[in-house]
Amino acid sequence: MNLPHKDSPRVLVAGVGNIFLGDDGFGVETVRRLAEQRLPEHVEVVDIGVRGVHLAYQLLDGYDTLVLVDATARGGDPGTLYLIEPGRPGGIEPQNALLDGHRMSPDAVLALLDTLCAGTGGHPPRRTLVVGCEPACVEEGIGLSPPVAAAVPEAVRQITGLLRDEAQGPPASRAAAGEAAK
Repeated sequence: MNLPHKDSPRVLVAGVGNIFLGDDGFGVETVRRLAEQRLPEHVEVVDIGVRGVHLAYQLLDGYDTLVLVDATARGGDPGTLYLIEPGRPGGIEPQNALLDGHRMSPDAVLALLDTLCAGTGGHPPRRTLVVGCEPACVEEGIGLSPPVAAAVPEAVRQITGLLRDEAQGPPASRAAAGEAAK
């Protein structure tokens, strides 16, 4: 992957999940594998695990794009990957989530971030994406089920593609640049 210009948008890729609950560790395992890749300097990859409050505060450092990686039950076959953009039809719908410092769903993290930004004058990422995987089992136990483990390499490829696209700028500005080139 080519390293982009220094003015590339800051991207945070955060693996979310509990490795002691089987497939809930999908996000953590995926970012572990992603961190082994050569990535652009403007991309930060972190294993958040179950520390959702930590993620919300880290986002106050100013990122243009957030990519959350998590097990995401949406009714598909185990191992199915999803690309979700909250705020778009079919995205994450806000829930009445409890503020639990050790287990916060992505929607609860984003709600907390909005509250923190309002209090500090900060800005949330302009774009948030969730790369999710349909779990087979989220009961106590260490290790991913075979279909979820098989989805990890594809999730890494999908995320590196997203990072390449983000380095080229927001989708609207890429489309405008394409129109201007005609």
